[in-house]
Amino acid sequence: MKSGFLAAVAACSLLLAAPASAQGVKIGILNDQSGVYADYGGKWSLEAARMAVEDFGGEVLGQKIEIVTADHQNKPDLATAIARRWYEIENVDMITELTTSSVALAIHELSKEKKKVDIVVGAATSRLTGDACHPYGFHWAYDTHALGVGTGGALVKAGGDTWFFLTVDYAFGYALEKDTTEIVSANGGKVLGSVRVPLNSSDFSSFLLQAQSSKAKIIGLANAGLDTNNSIKQAAEFGIVRSGQKLAALLMTLADVHGLGLEAAQGLVLTEGYYWDLNDRTRNLGERFLKRTGRMPSMIHAGTYSATLSYLKAVKAAGTKDPDAVAKKLKELPVDDDFAQGKVQENGRMVHDMYLFEVKKPSESKRPWDYYKQIAVVPGDKAFFTAKESGCPLTK
Repeated sequence: MKSGFLAAVAACSLLLAAPASAQGVKIGILNDQSGVYADYGGKWSLEAARMAVEDFGGEVLGQKIEIVTADHQNKPDLATAIARRWYEIENVDMITELTTSSVALAIHELSKEKKKVDIVVGAATSRLTGDACHPYGFHWAYDTHALGVGTGGALVKAGGDTWFFLTVDYAFGYALEKDTTEIVSANGGKVLGSVRVPLNSSDFSSFLLQAQSSKAKIIGLANAGLDTNNSIKQAAEFGIVRSGQKLAALLMTLADVHGLGLEAAQGLVLTEGYYWDLNDRTRNLGERFLKRTGRMPSMIHAGTYSATLSYLKAVKAAGTKDPDAVAKKLKELPVDDDFAQGKVQENGRMVHDMYLFEVKKPSESKRPWDYYKQIAVVPGDKAFFTAKESGCPLTK
């Protein structure tokens, strides 16, 4: 009787000693699901992460993989509260997607404090793997530097040598304007001015009139999601493109083009890290995603698939969920999936080719989601900062 009681106590002690996280691997999808970036990432990124878990087999190291999700509403304080609860109480092992640069920077800092892995996909600022880098932080699909190199560099070389920016008034907009300005200047162009625009604006008229009166050849839209779509629609109402100025959508995805329609979006030049119709592998991911959701994935959705899959591969290779071991494996293993083929630098930046596209005219589109003409490939080593160039303290 006594020995049975002692055995029961010992068993209970073991259960209490074992961390709750040992019961499974938990991944958090934290993004905007109801606001200006809801189509940009939203529930579609969650579906992409679920695809990755299913493709991996649903478990790793003999443990079930679970996904939790929340809407951060583009509020860094709300996002931080959710992430802190996930890390401290719900034993979430990794957070990914993280649309909105101000949110991503806040979660990046929390992940550093808690020694947890985060893989940013939806946010753009190159600071994430620059001065804000940390040993457990990663940045996946694209960043502001890559967008500047792709769209900014191409348009200057094509004669668009004077620019005016409509810049969304938070970290993402500042970084995109700064990185694009550097590329424009390096290629012999000149920035004539810029104006700050509040996030989720409905009326762009005064900002567009300033851009129009600047006489700049290129109006750079340093915004994203519905803000970009509304900028383009209202620019059409003012006849800006008809009068000879060009719009540069510095961050635009397939989801945005779909929302605008080809009639409004035709002729726009943009940079993405993925397009479903590039090759057999991108088509495989795209067609499977289409069957599940009724839409083709953008680089954010495909990037979330890749980030989730890469994390699980790193856990398997490390043989543990320990963040130091997993982060080390993420930087050692090549990325090779239906999103991209690339490598992860010491600063956490996943380097892969980017693509410059022009949006097709309605008459050029042969089927649903046939939206892009490829203009150029931007090699990964040209698109992204090297680890040393990035300013990441880890590389000094």
